[in-house]
Amino acid sequence: GAGQLCCLREEGERCGRAAGNASFSKRIQKSISQKKVKIELDKSARHLYICDFHKNLIQSVRNRRKRKGSDDDGDSPVQDIDTPEVDLYQLQVNTLRRYKRHFKLQTRPGLNKAQLVEIIGCHFRTIPVNEKDTLTYFIYSVKNDKNKPDLKMDSGIH
Repeated sequence: GAGQLCCLREEGERCGRAAGNASFSKRIQKSISQKKVKIELDKSARHLYICDFHKNLIQSVRNRRKRKGSDDDGDSPVQDIDTPEVDLYQLQVNTLRRYKRHFKLQTRPGLNKAQLVEIIGCHFRTIPVNEKDTLTYFIYSVKNDKNKPDLKMDSGIH
């Protein structure tokens, strides 16, 4: 982000602060729009880096959302539980690239980690999961030691 300006617009005006190393994603855009924060990505920006001011603003808005009992919070506590988020930033870049390759996600070459997380996150959230079947299979696997590799003894000695 050296020499670049923040990629956000606030009240129709492009932010003039220097961009830091934090990046803006569609997930962040969605969470702050629910809070009626009037910032958005500037379509003419050629990067996703935001300034420290907006980073702190976004973090404060997102932290308020996590407090489930507060009255100023318009979201219901159930909504946060129903849609758990997976923090893909915890994965290594090589793992993200393997995911991208496994699912044959079309991207341009040379994406950074933030861009990979954005693309993979969108794909990951679209994968349908039958929770009942998944839990049933998991419990079956644990009870029957299916999580351990089957060792086959060809020598006849057991």
